[in-house]
Amino acid sequence: MNVVIIEDEARIAAFIERGLRAEGFGVQVAADGEAGFALAVLAETDLVILDLMLPGLSGEQVLQRIRARRPDLPVIVLTARDAVEDRVRVLNAGADDYVTKPFSFAELLARIHARLRARDQRSAAELSVDGLHLDLRTRNVRLAGREITLTSREFALLETFLRHPGQVLSQVQLMDRVWGYDYDPGSNVVEVYVGYLRRKLGREVIETVRGAGYRLRAPAPGP
Repeated sequence: MNVVIIEDEARIAAFIERGLRAEGFGVQVAADGEAGFALAVLAETDLVILDLMLPGLSGEQVLQRIRARRPDLPVIVLTARDAVEDRVRVLNAGADDYVTKPFSFAELLARIHARLRARDQRSAAELSVDGLHLDLRTRNVRLAGREITLTSREFALLETFLRHPGQVLSQVQLMDRVWGYDYDPGSNVVEVYVGYLRRKLGREVIETVRGAGYRLRAPAPGP
C-alpha cells in the first residue's frame, strides 16, 4: 500500500513517514499543494494524508482537485484546525476523515486501516480509471465528478474497457463480451457504440488503434 503525505511541517511529515514505513507502507512526501496533488493522482497511490495549511495550493484546493480526478481515493485531513465548522466544511468537501494535531500515531494508523478496508469493500463493485468511475451496483457512471447517463449496452461496453485499461481490445473481443453470440460478425455495431461513448465521455477517452481495435485512455486532466 502506498501513502502520500502532503505536509509542510518537516518534523511531522518525517514522524508519520517513519511510522508508516515501519508498518510496511510505501510512502511519498510533498511539502506543498502542487507537488502533493501530482503525487496523489498517480495510479499507485492508495491513500493521502493531507494538511490544510500548505504553501501554494491550500489543502482544501488540493482536496477539490483530487476529488475531480480520483473521487474514490481515501483522503485523511490532518490539521491544527479543530473548530466544528472547519471539520464540517472539509468533510462535506469530500475528506474521508479528519484528525486534529497533536495526534497519536496509533490512532492515525487505525484510521488509515479503516479507510483502506472501506475502499477495498467498495472496489469489488466499482471500476475506475483516473476521473472515470463506474459503480456496478447502482450502474452510475461519473466522469470528473459529473454523472453520465448510459444505456445498458453502453454501460456494458464501458465496463469491458474499464476492466482492461490501456489494453487494445479487438472488435471481435468486444462483440463477444458485450453482445455475446447474438451478433453479425460483419456488423459495425462496435464502431457505432464506441461513437456513442465518445460523444458522452469525450473523443479522447477511447482511442482507435488502426488495424487492431480500441483502447481506453485516461480522461483529460481537469484544472
